[in-house]
Amino acid sequence: MRSRTPDRLCAEAVEMARAVTLEAAGPDAVGEHLGVAAEGDRVVTHYFACTEPAYRGWRWATTLTRASRAKAVTIDETVLLPGSDAVLAPEWVPWSERLRPGDMGPGDLLPTEADDLRLEPGWTGEDEPRGPLAEPEAAPEGEDMIVPSVATIASIAGQLGLGRPRVLSRYGLHTAADRWDEQFGPKTAMAQAAPANCVSCGFLVPISGSLSQAFGVCANEFSPADGRLVSLGYGCGGHSEAAVMPRPPQPAPMVLDEFHDTDPLPLGAAAQGAEDGGGAPVPGEAAGDGPETTS
Repeated sequence: MRSRTPDRLCAEAVEMARAVTLEAAGPDAVGEHLGVAAEGDRVVTHYFACTEPAYRGWRWATTLTRASRAKAVTIDETVLLPGSDAVLAPEWVPWSERLRPGDMGPGDLLPTEADDLRLEPGWTGEDEPRGPLAEPEAAPEGEDMIVPSVATIASIAGQLGLGRPRVLSRYGLHTAADRWDEQFGPKTAMAQAAPANCVSCGFLVPISGSLSQAFGVCANEFSPADGRLVSLGYGCGGHSEAAVMPRPPQPAPMVLDEFHDTDPLPLGAAAQGAEDGGGAPVPGEAAGDGPETTS
């Protein structure tokens, strides 16, 4: 059991601990004595300040000990330890936990673990299948049963997209769907303000597989999700039926402005007389002749 009280002989050997520390670290790296701490029965550690500029807050620790009933103090070890305000490097994290989306670049290889939960074994194409499907059903009497060869099965599997060593597991499908739904799903701010959902948009390109019930590909070049896999509950202002553009107005047909059934305009002297108040002359009467008067 560790003793809380430092051993007296080991605690008093400060100069001995300093000499050992100077020998290990050099005279320019050891500062003042900071104190002692009991590590166990007759085991004491002396702490000295570290004066190296690159190790601010660190301290030298020299451990002394002695045997039971012995008065001679011996050296255990000298190490450099961080203090409470020491500058430390961040805790090491495995690369698989440090990796983030978008970190891969041209030429980078990302190994996948053999027991990755996102994947499961696909169709292997073994010559002799195992399990309940290994035994073919018996052919009816009088008919020959044609069993396709492995090459034929492999060819058909390749056309169907099979033949891969591993495929997405149910867990992998769920994690991918959750990730896509978080970025382009119904709970995003864009979808909340959209006039309608992608399920009724003409720019939605359907996909195949089980994910087709919840996702599609956006083909609207003006949408923020163009070329992305979007949830059917997502939406944006570029919905095909959100605001149908009205037809441009057609101009009214041109009408020729003409006068009909109007009096002709007076010309020449007649126009001048009309301005003076004399009125227009009567046709067939001279301009200077007036009506006869009687007395």
